[in-house]
Amino acid sequence: MNMELITIAEWNDELWRSVEPVYREAFPSGAKPEKILRSMLNLGIGYLHAGTINGHAAAMAVTGIIDGQEGRRLIIDYLAVSRELRGQGAGTLMLDSVVEWAQKELGVQGVIIEAESGTSEEHTERIHFWEKNGFVLTPYVHQYIWVPEPYQAMLKPLAAGVAVTDNGESLFKYINAFHKKAYRPPAK
Repeated sequence: MNMELITIAEWNDELWRSVEPVYREAFPSGAKPEKILRSMLNLGIGYLHAGTINGHAAAMAVTGIIDGQEGRRLIIDYLAVSRELRGQGAGTLMLDSVVEWAQKELGVQGVIIEAESGTSEEHTERIHFWEKNGFVLTPYVHQYIWVPEPYQAMLKPLAAGVAVTDNGESLFKYINAFHKKAYRPPAK
């Protein structure tokens, strides 16, 4: 499978329209509205990634960059693969492409994701995907006041010395700082 990665830091309606069906299919509820995604790019804290195969959207990701005491981290806010390509390695290919881009272009030392905490088969499969791709699950369970499901953070170290030194609570400092910026209204 040969996938081309397209990454934008400024909103592009045409690219969004090509990946939106993959996004909506994977996240039918709980996904950020287009207005917030657009704002993230306009604020300079977010990126939209399209993984294309033969010119067609096969996967997409929304990421953000945040600097903290432990260095620069990429936050994968969303990663989705079209239904017909799931289980065929497209998710790993997309993830690897985004991580390689983030290391080269942004100098990140680690990648953070937050995964819904749960014991269903679907939750177990998601956690397994991230773990087989080098992410470490932390035990801390974070409960947001505005969403019903709890979350756990996962870290993929990309540099020597990058590790989770607590139960994962410190990773939510990055995640919460990113969300706070993402939901901040644009300056007028």
